[in-house]
Amino acid sequence: MATSQGGNSYRNGTHTHRSSLKPHVKSKPTQRRNSTGKDHAASAVPGRVRVAVRLRPRNAEESVADADFADCVELQPELKRLKLRKNNWDADTYEFDEVLTEFASQKRVYEVVARPVVESVLDGYNGTIMAYGQTGTGKTYTLGRLGEEDNAARGIMVRAMEDILADVSLETDSVSVSYLQLYMETIQDLLDPANDNITIVEDPKTGDVSLPGASLVDIRDQQSFVELLRLGEAHRFAANTKLNTESSRSHAILMVHVKRSVKGRDSALSSENGNHPHIVKSTKPPVVRKGKLVVVDLAGSERIDKSGSEGHTLEEAKSINLSLSALGKCINALAENSAHVPFRDSKLTRLLRDSFGGTARTSLVITIGPSPRHRGETASTIMFGQRAMKVENMVKLKEEFDYKSLSRRLDIELDKLIVEHERQQKAFEDEIERLATEAQHRISEAERNYIDSLEDERSKYQKDYMESIKKLEEQLVLNQRKSEEPHMKSSGEIPRVSAEELADLKQMLQKETHLRKAAEVEVNNLKIQVAEVKKSEATGKSEMLKLHKMLEDKERQKEKLEGEIAILQSQLLQLTLEADETRRQLDRGGFEKEMDGLNSLTSQIKHRQLASGNGEKPSIAKLFEQVGLQKILSLLEAEDADVRIHAVKVVANLAAEETNQGKIVEAGGLTSLLNLLKSSQDETIHRVAAGAIANLAMNETNQELIMAQGGISLLSMTAANAEDPQTLRMVAGAIANLCGNDKLQTKLRGEGGIKALLGMVRCRHPDVHAQVARGIANFAKCESRASSQGTKSGRSFLIEDAALPWIVQNANNEASSIRRHIELALCHLAQHEINARDMISGGALSELVRISRDCSREDIKTLAHRTLVSSPTFQAEMRRLRVNY
Repeated sequence: MATSQGGNSYRNGTHTHRSSLKPHVKSKPTQRRNSTGKDHAASAVPGRVRVAVRLRPRNAEESVADADFADCVELQPELKRLKLRKNNWDADTYEFDEVLTEFASQKRVYEVVARPVVESVLDGYNGTIMAYGQTGTGKTYTLGRLGEEDNAARGIMVRAMEDILADVSLETDSVSVSYLQLYMETIQDLLDPANDNITIVEDPKTGDVSLPGASLVDIRDQQSFVELLRLGEAHRFAANTKLNTESSRSHAILMVHVKRSVKGRDSALSSENGNHPHIVKSTKPPVVRKGKLVVVDLAGSERIDKSGSEGHTLEEAKSINLSLSALGKCINALAENSAHVPFRDSKLTRLLRDSFGGTARTSLVITIGPSPRHRGETASTIMFGQRAMKVENMVKLKEEFDYKSLSRRLDIELDKLIVEHERQQKAFEDEIERLATEAQHRISEAERNYIDSLEDERSKYQKDYMESIKKLEEQLVLNQRKSEEPHMKSSGEIPRVSAEELADLKQMLQKETHLRKAAEVEVNNLKIQVAEVKKSEATGKSEMLKLHKMLEDKERQKEKLEGEIAILQSQLLQLTLEADETRRQLDRGGFEKEMDGLNSLTSQIKHRQLASGNGEKPSIAKLFEQVGLQKILSLLEAEDADVRIHAVKVVANLAAEETNQGKIVEAGGLTSLLNLLKSSQDETIHRVAAGAIANLAMNETNQELIMAQGGISLLSMTAANAEDPQTLRMVAGAIANLCGNDKLQTKLRGEGGIKALLGMVRCRHPDVHAQVARGIANFAKCESRASSQGTKSGRSFLIEDAALPWIVQNANNEASSIRRHIELALCHLAQHEINARDMISGGALSELVRISRDCSREDIKTLAHRTLVSSPTFQAEMRRLRVNY
């Protein structure tokens, strides 16, 4: 904002009185917060580009040459104003977000310019810090000063990395950098000089740019980062000019990628299997935030007559001025809210597309000098900063699910379970073998002891028996001899046995009786021992049976664990499928591409089945066979919202398969989906249900059923209440499929289908517009066919419902998916003479002429040419306008 000291002031191009001058309201820094997994889908936050001005003190040359002249600028830092002197009595006044005097320290510059951006990057946003100004005014000093000799002289790059490394955890987070230069419109890697022609890759949907060929180095400590900066500065082009002894001849770009895990998201679920509990971690994927900090040290703008550049240095100066001019044009277009911003005029503007008018939080520091000799360059720099302050960015949180980390975690947990199971199985088998060996040893030892004891007793009793027999025989012989001796006379006396002998015989007999009884006792004892050994053997056999039974139980537990492992693998496969589908829906968009993606996923799964040879089906198909369609559909009416959401997602996945669509409709799935649109207030349910209906609406029979059950009215009501672009895209895709049915034209229009399509263009998302354009093209094609067959007369329903202005407005849309359908719709509308007058008055004729000449598709180009040649009304109008055709 410039203010003349003569009493008048000009603010944003409007003449006002000086007393009404007010400073800009500074944009509030975004509060650091921990968002949930759904926060990243919220709307973007507006954030104006913040601009600070920094004045360089006079150098030695200026102190001598301009000793008799006052500085051309006067700073008022307390008011955040700067005065640019026109002469000794008149000056222009400008306001900035920050005004930094020549005495401002490097720390002060970092605190007010860079720290808010660095904090936003740590919170998951993209951020840009850029220095702009005349050569020799201190841009590289402000941004890239290493401060090795004087720690207080450290620039923004070094201080920003210090804050980043202090805030992240290197165990769970990662920091990586790329250091590039844009020299003579070629992007070169300062960390790998051989890589001197890096290509810019641009996402056709989101417009995000990336440099996949650039070196990306992980940073673990501050010293390694300083070494990288020193290496990059050594490879950067510089030259000696009249204005600066070390003038940068290239734009330096430092990209810092910060990937952070959001803490507090994971939980553990404890489950038990029999008597062996085990922990299975939650299958909910962790959330990561990806912020990117871009620090841009622009080469200084210069006038050739002042810098004295010549030869190759002159060519470098021309290239620098051209790229800075392209950047200025883009800033002007954004400040004036122009419909077209020339980002493609230069590689510099393509790289900074996200920084100005994009999703990044941007801080710009403009550097100026005090010398009155360079007042023109100083004024140009100030006006650049003033225009940049008018640029509004839509700051978005870069947050996503880390499915790779979840997959790695599940793989590790699975490996741990397998190793633990194998360890337990081996220990169990070893224990079984030990017990069996010990039992066998005990049985063998008992048998040996029994046999040895029995043999010893038998030998002992046998010996005693033989001795007794021998003694008895000897006694008998002795007795016989005594009896034969003639002790008596022939008188016939009877021989007598002495009492001593009789007592001896009785004693011997009693002894033999005792020995026999003792032998019988020993035999009984041996029998008892044998019985005990047999009982011990039976007990051992019983223990063996128990051990075998325990082994069988362990085998069953092993099978159960293997089943749980298979379930975990199935969950991992399902999560991977859902992740791919979600990423494709959010990043790529497009209903037709979504269908292609689902078919591709199905093909990949089938290919894996054939390759593995196990015939294992995907988890969704398993769920369909095991649970049953009726059970899944009954869950659509569950009281729990999460259950309904999961159930409708399963139905949507099943509906993507043409073989399942008939079963879903027959089981009442279509009616349930339409009831969800009518009764549910959940945006996610609306989005997924509309996607499932869109899949079912690809079948002509299903289209008639949808219309008969009031589907158009429900889809129109959903479109009117929805704000999420993905929900609108699904609804528009469903209506677009219905628009392709010749039999439903009149009914579809009568129930507000066309107006619902046109109402969804309030959403600026290109994927929504692509589906609306496809529906209009389908409707126009069916109308054209009906008119040719004589089943319809009169003007087109599209013209009657005021669709023509939007069609003409988007006929030359930059997105090919929108432009192709609109061009086809225009050609079909123009085929019938009754529509010609309305199309001429609506400005469609010029678009038809352009299509017939410049359309990239030959079939549409030929159709437009044939239509223009065959229409008398169009021919007459072109002759009136003197259009050569």
